[in-house]
Amino acid sequence: MADKNSVLQQIKDEEIAYVDVRFCDPRGRLQHVSVISDIVDEDFFDEGFMFDGSSIAGWKSIDQSDMKLMPDPSSVYVDPFYAEKTLCVHCTVLEPDTNEPYSRDPRGTAQKAEAYLKSSGVGDAAYFGPEAEFFLFDDVRYQVAPNKVSFQIDAVDAAWNTDTEYEMGNMGHRPGVKGGYFPVNPTDSAQDIRAEMLSTMKRMGMKVDKHHHEVASPQHELGLIFGGLTEQADNILKYKYVIQNVAAAYGKTATFMPKPYYGDNGSGMHVNMSIWKGGKPLFAGDKYADLSQEALWYIGGILKHAKTLNAFTNPGTNSYKRLIPGFEAPVLRAYSARNRSGCVRIPWTESPKAKRVEARFPDPSANPYLAFAALLMAGIDGIKNKIDPGEPSDKDLYDLPPEELAAIPTVCGSLREALECLAADHQFLLAGDVFTKDQIEGFMALKWQEVYAFEHMPHPIEYQMYFSC
Repeated sequence: MADKNSVLQQIKDEEIAYVDVRFCDPRGRLQHVSVISDIVDEDFFDEGFMFDGSSIAGWKSIDQSDMKLMPDPSSVYVDPFYAEKTLCVHCTVLEPDTNEPYSRDPRGTAQKAEAYLKSSGVGDAAYFGPEAEFFLFDDVRYQVAPNKVSFQIDAVDAAWNTDTEYEMGNMGHRPGVKGGYFPVNPTDSAQDIRAEMLSTMKRMGMKVDKHHHEVASPQHELGLIFGGLTEQADNILKYKYVIQNVAAAYGKTATFMPKPYYGDNGSGMHVNMSIWKGGKPLFAGDKYADLSQEALWYIGGILKHAKTLNAFTNPGTNSYKRLIPGFEAPVLRAYSARNRSGCVRIPWTESPKAKRVEARFPDPSANPYLAFAALLMAGIDGIKNKIDPGEPSDKDLYDLPPEELAAIPTVCGSLREALECLAADHQFLLAGDVFTKDQIEGFMALKWQEVYAFEHMPHPIEYQMYFSC
């Protein structure tokens, strides 16, 4: 773990030209300011870097715009894409007059969640292993205007291009609808681009393990090895950054939009979680699927608060075009060992150290700091209040008879519903001041803007259904 002195020495030894000061906005988008390395000294790390917070949606008003970015030396890495050698550092946001954490800073929320876990006595450390899927396209065009609402996408390897005429001919090898898991090349034409993405992450110091094609014809996934909550949220931002920039270098574009088109699988971000206490895995035991009682209560908390969690784990209107039955989307609030059709799964493992719980409903449009923190807070609430998750569901939930299916509760069906659930059920998030009411209200205000924009805009399919009514 780097400290400020080792970072300053690195800047000198490696002749770093710039330091990129990076932070995360409420929607989960990476923001940055590049400063020349000449001004980076001990005071830079001790006193922070001032910036205008009023320019970030959902943060300060213009009359209270001064805010402070506090660099975290342990997060530094050399940017692999800039022409000038640049060292990047992730920051938390502070109030400049008090040096207290800014309540709406997502990274600060993640750090407070980790601190709350320790203070609660439940555990010492929370480990997260996110699995974020994405799409690669070759052409993306869209328009939102009073007289035209449209989008058009294309990917050379997409199933719809089996009869497209290309100048050099159509070789015909491409995955079909729902046919992308796991063909080799030439059907999998993205082997080299994914390998470069993963190798770039490794050179940046990220712990990675694999890459592969996903179910939809232009869909992919890279593997991150588990780590601490805040660390992994940092890594998801780096993951997206690398994927989008390597894709651009290949003349392609990457999106983490959960459901960019109709009729094929959408992109999820399964989140594996475990808690350790006293150097031992808290989730390993002798209950169902070799889980501990604490792990079952943790699952109980996730299932109880799932609809509230949706506001953070599935925070876009597009998220709910993925959360529909029939596309491996985990919409049912049930848990099971190995069964992928419920929203919580217990992956099979021989080692007690690898015993974990996997939430399958989140998607990669989430702000990772807020999503991971909210998941942890729901799980801790389950442990503290001994919330029973009920009986496991070991059947294929998609094939249940209608009367059995009707008895299983679901996650939210829209962002509107998720925000209403967050408004009604957020006390567990306020424990330890991890989330604050001001932060939740600010987040909801941003998201209500998206709901209204979506609900007020006529959709092309409405012309198909209603124009001649």
